[in-house]
Amino acid sequence: MAKDRPSVKNDEQYEALRDEGMSKHKAARIANTPDAGKKGGEAENYEDRTKDELYEQAKKVGIEGRSKMSKEELIEALRNS
Repeated sequence: MAKDRPSVKNDEQYEALRDEGMSKHKAARIANTPDAGKKGGEAENYEDRTKDELYEQAKKVGIEGRSKMSKEELIEALRNS
């Protein structure tokens, strides 16, 4: 485990994402997200979710500045995270 690496909960997933060329920050955020590696059913469209639901999802994935974002900004940030 490298010293300059962010703290992660799923080392194996983090390393796989880094090997694919993902940034340290993004790989750590994904590796720390509960259920990130699980497959399931269809996800609800972001547009169909409430701002509070989008905020909670943004919180789970570690999007900074989420408290000041509009619903549209939250959607954009979630899609690009």
